[in-house]
Amino acid sequence: MNAVPDAIVQHILSLLSNARDIAACTCVSKRWKEATRFIPSLYFPRNSFDAAPRADADAIIGRMISSAFRLEELVIYCPFSPSSLASWLSSCSRSLRVLELRMDGAVDKSVRGADGPNRLDCIDVAKGLEALKLWGVSMTRSPNWGSFQRLRTLEIIGASLRDSVLKDAVHACPNLTDLALLGCDGAGSVSIELERLEKCRLDFLGPGNCSLLLSSPSLRILEIQGFSWVRVSPNHCLRSLCIAKNTGRVYKVDVGKLPDLDYLSLRGVQWSWSAVHSVLQCASEVKHLVMKIEFCGDFDTLQPFPEIDLVEFFNNHLKLHNFEIHGAMFAALCQKNSLKNLDSRFVIPCLEEVLITVRSPLNAEQKLNTLESLVMYSAKLRHMVIRISQMKNCHESADDFFEEICKFKHMNYKIVRIE
Repeated sequence: MNAVPDAIVQHILSLLSNARDIAACTCVSKRWKEATRFIPSLYFPRNSFDAAPRADADAIIGRMISSAFRLEELVIYCPFSPSSLASWLSSCSRSLRVLELRMDGAVDKSVRGADGPNRLDCIDVAKGLEALKLWGVSMTRSPNWGSFQRLRTLEIIGASLRDSVLKDAVHACPNLTDLALLGCDGAGSVSIELERLEKCRLDFLGPGNCSLLLSSPSLRILEIQGFSWVRVSPNHCLRSLCIAKNTGRVYKVDVGKLPDLDYLSLRGVQWSWSAVHSVLQCASEVKHLVMKIEFCGDFDTLQPFPEIDLVEFFNNHLKLHNFEIHGAMFAALCQKNSLKNLDSRFVIPCLEEVLITVRSPLNAEQKLNTLESLVMYSAKLRHMVIRISQMKNCHESADDFFEEICKFKHMNYKIVRIE
């Protein structure tokens, strides 16, 4: 290594980011210690200072940050004192582009009071940030941020927040292209309006009836969980849409027409049928559809899906390539009159892959007829996976039904597989 030019040594060491590795390199020689000043990224893992007092850990973090000549990325997962954060960010604010902080382990008595300074205020000094990721923050008061004009990616994970605080934080980042609020709670009404937003992921906890109003003409990817009312302004270019509600009900979804949609996933325990129907109508051009909703109904009573005409459904979704059908949706396609409009002229033109989850032997004959129809009328079908899930063997009809499924698989062994 003594024969290697300084620039090469600097380049090799610049590939390191783990604080422990970098600290070890500074002990090798004076030359290596000088070279570590040019590292662009510093990462402090969760267990960086397990045995060290908090003050000593803060001092080490501060020294390593201040010694970096041009620090571009700073990731701190280990516990630290928020009062030290301001000085750390000030020393690297001109060059810092990526900041990731885990705040759930941060302890500082001076910021606990309602009248004390907000521990997030000091982030405002890093005006050149392009990506900001915050874990475990409490956002009950609006951070005193100006405007992050360069910020493109904002991720807030495991936060307790209020509606007005969230609105102020997003307003301070007008040029976001990627927004993620994951595992958050405390919000009742979320309103987001961003001109350049392309990807949005929102995951809100709890059974409450939370509403979402979203407006972005550049929106391409939307993944949301936990909202009962959803409205997306129609001036978008969505290509992927995922809506889920693990607890509670989805009452209404208004997303406008979806002419560019490739992927649609609807999941949850209970949806209003009008919400399901409106989304499926708007997504007539979808290519990959995932339906994993257990029940419908607008009130506490869980109701099955209404009958769905198989011919009408596929005629309204002619571009469908992949179809994942779970439980209630498959049962709705297997009702008494679901196949009444089948004739020799009917064809499913683009369907290539189907995954069907079967949980009950009820209407066994209708379900087998539907499976046979999918194979018979799908011109391009390559794979059909039948997943037998949580079927209770409380009656011999379950065994008979499974035996018929096996016969069906044997007759179509090149296409059908059982899981």
